[in-house]
Amino acid sequence: MKTARDVLADVKRENVQFIKLWFVDILGVLKSFTITQRELEGGLSEGMGFDGSSIEGFARIFESDLIAKPNPETYVILPWRTQEEKVARMFCDILNPDGTHYDGDTRYILKKNLDEAKKLGLTFNVGPELEYFYFKSDKSPEIIDEGGYFDYVPLDEAQDLRRDTVLNLEKMGIKVEYSHHEVAPSQHEIDLRFTDALTMADNVMSYKVVVKQVAYSKGLYATFMPKPLFGENGSGMHVHQSLFKGNKNAFFDAKDKYHLSTLAKSYIAGVLKHVPEICAITNQWVNSYKRLVPGYEAPVYISWASRNRSALVRVPMYKPGKEIATRIELRFPDPACNPYLAFSVMLAAGLDGIKKKLPLAEPIEKDIFHMTEEERLSEKIFSLPGSLIEAIELAEKSELLKKTPGEHIFNKFIENKKIEWDMYRTQITDYELKKYLPIL
Repeated sequence: MKTARDVLADVKRENVQFIKLWFVDILGVLKSFTITQRELEGGLSEGMGFDGSSIEGFARIFESDLIAKPNPETYVILPWRTQEEKVARMFCDILNPDGTHYDGDTRYILKKNLDEAKKLGLTFNVGPELEYFYFKSDKSPEIIDEGGYFDYVPLDEAQDLRRDTVLNLEKMGIKVEYSHHEVAPSQHEIDLRFTDALTMADNVMSYKVVVKQVAYSKGLYATFMPKPLFGENGSGMHVHQSLFKGNKNAFFDAKDKYHLSTLAKSYIAGVLKHVPEICAITNQWVNSYKRLVPGYEAPVYISWASRNRSALVRVPMYKPGKEIATRIELRFPDPACNPYLAFSVMLAAGLDGIKKKLPLAEPIEKDIFHMTEEERLSEKIFSLPGSLIEAIELAEKSELLKKTPGEHIFNKFIENKKIEWDMYRTQITDYELKKYLPIL
């Protein structure tokens, strides 16, 4: 746990010339500005002022002055910079001029929701699997390989990209479990070792930067767009999660046939109950709902299972009966979300289930994709929202969403998403021109 004094000493010892201060807007888009070594001591003690009115979802123009105060615990040297010109980064807390936390800071919102878990004696751990694509440029989705799931292709360019990415992440102190080719051509995945949710949200943002940076250094483009290729699987962010009480996994019960505690079952029940309304946060783009369609491995139907990968919530059975490995996997989020908000709403939904002691129905181990609509209705299996506007309308009515991110972020987020939907629905697409122009 680095202190301000540790950071100042390291910057001097390593001759770090520049320090990037990182934070995100309400959509999870990374923002950054750079200070010199000379300004660091003042920045650590008092923060650095900036104009918040230019940041999406932040302050209005007449209340625009905000302060970015770097968190020394997040200090790390960026490994891809040259040794002659070392650059470090720190994540920031966003403060009002009076030193209070700014309500539009989604990192602060995650901290508040983690505090709710702490009141119950619980620590929230997450381990996400982020999928992404490599393309030749950002102008069109031109693939660089024809590989499939777990394929090993000799002299595959993407293998070197993944290797360099993993090496950079490890140098930054971000632990990686494994990496591999995913199902779609040019699609890849690097899985991070689970840790507490706040650290992981920071790690997710760093992960995205490193993946893109390594690709850029090779003249390529990496994207976390949920569905860039028609007819192929989209990119998800499967989020493995568990609650711990001290060193004990609160999700584990050796006597239960699924090795799940009563607390874990209520947590799953809470997630399933609130999934439709939190989709606007976990799947926040128009393009997100091009991925959430039947037939491409993305979960569409609200259910849980142990082995069934068509279920929305899964209990992995890689190491059945092992306490530390007991967790649940939420399969519906995508990697283009704001991880601070996404982890917040997942946790809030699960804690609501725990507080209300919601019962959990039996798992659905059938292949839901191949069930008829009548069969799904008979099993009480309902669907996720089919579009961004459906998700927005559900989110607007949600008391959980109004409470979890707070009024400021809730209102700004809904406003932003409505604008996005209006911009999208007024566009004339290639599909419409090809289908309708010749016949109408």
